[in-house]
Amino acid sequence: MTSENQPKAGHRGTPTSTEFREFMASGWAADDRSPTPRAEVADHAARRRAALSLRFPGERLVIPGGGLKVRSNDTDYTFRPHTAFAHLSGLGAHAEPDSVLVLHPGPEGGHHAVLYFRPPAPRDTEEFYTDSRYGEFWVGARPSVADVESQLGLTARHIDSLADDLAKDDAAARLRVVRSADPQLAALVDTTRAQAGTSRSAEQQEEADEELARHLSGMRIVKDEWEIGEMRRAIAATHEGFEAVIATLPEAVRKGRGERWVEGMFGLHARHRGNGVGYESICASGDHANTIHWTRNSGEVREGDLILIDAGIEVDSLFTADITRTLPVNGRFTDVQRRIYDAVHEAQRAGMAAVRPGNRFSDVHAAANEVIARRLHEWGLLPDGVTLEQTLDPEHGGWHRRWMVHGTSHHLGMDVHDCQLLLREEYMDGELKPGMVLTVEPGLYFKADDLLAPEEFRGIGVRIEDDVLVTEDGCENLSAAMPSGSHEVEEWMARVPDAASDAAGDRNPR
Repeated sequence: MTSENQPKAGHRGTPTSTEFREFMASGWAADDRSPTPRAEVADHAARRRAALSLRFPGERLVIPGGGLKVRSNDTDYTFRPHTAFAHLSGLGAHAEPDSVLVLHPGPEGGHHAVLYFRPPAPRDTEEFYTDSRYGEFWVGARPSVADVESQLGLTARHIDSLADDLAKDDAAARLRVVRSADPQLAALVDTTRAQAGTSRSAEQQEEADEELARHLSGMRIVKDEWEIGEMRRAIAATHEGFEAVIATLPEAVRKGRGERWVEGMFGLHARHRGNGVGYESICASGDHANTIHWTRNSGEVREGDLILIDAGIEVDSLFTADITRTLPVNGRFTDVQRRIYDAVHEAQRAGMAAVRPGNRFSDVHAAANEVIARRLHEWGLLPDGVTLEQTLDPEHGGWHRRWMVHGTSHHLGMDVHDCQLLLREEYMDGELKPGMVLTVEPGLYFKADDLLAPEEFRGIGVRIEDDVLVTEDGCENLSAAMPSGSHEVEEWMARVPDAASDAAGDRNPR
């Protein structure tokens, strides 16, 4: 219904004779699979839906999971459901494309949740063996209606009934949809509302949909204990991925195209320990570290350089880590590298100290930013006559931001930049509360062609990023097990290869 169309090759096909179809429909063992056990997340997702129900009484809420996206010709990108759908349904990495969660208003208040999706076709149908996108002969076992209901504790129906169900009763005029999740489904909702005689103008309908999307984004800003546990799992897996990279840095140097080697090594662990990477890994060696979003990862890794690795593993629930370490390739910082690195580390410590209940989100950046500005001022990099106070002036200053153009923090969860639809007063000016998870990630970037930077600084880029939980009395650095001080990083890099070798020996005894 909503997946992008793939072009079909005219030179291929399957036999179509009656004899072949009858033969394919016969001889299959009965499906004796037990119903899928109730998922641990089911109760948490139900509480989220109940909270959403209270916010929009009497309205029918449509949260699409999204469809398959064509990568090229007849190949698709790996499906990843829309975050709001995953959060409210409880389905993560194993969600079916083209699924839709609908909260139908009840006659006596509240809502009834129904998940619409495309269950597998029976084995006596041609879809079973001819459809390379949905047929189980091609893609493997897929959940039945009974599976979904037992796993999630809600009602499940075939996607073919969705259009009629959206149009039933007077709630058809009071529909809201997450438009960005599925434009085709949003168009169906628009048609349904118009046919039902909605009292909202087109502009009011768009505003209503935006309000729903913004509210769903904000629902994720404070994590419950289960969600925090998933964040811990993602961070622990990411820690393992970083150590695998450290252990193989000499190979990245030796083999050439080292940034790709690093990316691949981390990706291996991401697929083994989780669903995959939470975002495109940044594996930036040398001057590439000064490109903030360097995801080409096409360069060499050389002795004597720093390599900036910004990467996170997304676990099957779709919660992701987001951690950055800047590592000396040969295991030791030079004096100049350490000078820059220690300034960034000092700024990060200042940012973390600002992570506590009652502070504003923007206070984190302000604290780290002040350290960056002070160090650059001390090093004489600001224009002649510019004072620290002047460069920190939010309206007329900012000279120091040449060397750190990005912000210091963002919320983290099921999206690497989570809760992005919130308004500025809710996000940047929002109050920090226990249960929020955010990053703290200052940096300094001196591009190789930056003639305003000292020559010995040019080509050095440093960022340090940790994932931090706001607690009742301050914060907890969830990624604290990954060393971040310059001397601690050197010690970490010295011991990781030995630990990896010992682990390999345990797995392969002589």
